Amino acid sequence: MALKKCTAFLLKADYLIAMMTAKSTTLQLFVYGSLRSGFRNPAYQYLSNYFTLIGEAVVQGKFYDKGDYPVAIPDNGDHYITGELYAAKDEEGFDWAIAQLDDYEGLNVEPDEKPWYTRELVTVYKDGKPSSSWIYWYNDSVEGMPEIEVGDIMKYILQQNKP
Repeated sequence: MALKKCTAFLLKADYLIAMMTAKSTTLQLFVYGSLRSGFRNPAYQYLSNYFTLIGEAVVQGKFYDKGDYPVAIPDNGDHYITGELYAAKDEEGFDWAIAQLDDYEGLNVEPDEKPWYTRELVTVYKDGKPSSSWIYWYNDSVEGMPEIEVGDIMKYILQQNKP
């Protein structure tokens, strides 16, 4: 048991070091779900205070319907998801806000727990031009979940709410 906790701690430490190294060069965040401006989620306050909306963008990925909410996973094929691209107003604010968003997305867990999401660097396309951005991907199996063919959560929700 002690070895398991030690291994989990070391893996988390390696992950945090990699994240801290990469963060200094990437101050953008791509959001596709409840953090989008149209949802008015309380956590959106971190985005509006510490980030500037650049605009709509896409990344390679797929959506699945988890039941309570849609989730996204990376995809190396021809599937793209639509969301919003944000740029941090400054590096210090980015560090603080991203730590709050990591907590909101369930990244901060006990060593024996699995985080709900992972934060990873992706290539994001804004008006066809690539850049690097952080994204939160779902961190569990999507087996048995229906795939959402529409690559935009806002459009999917509108379709679901039609009479």
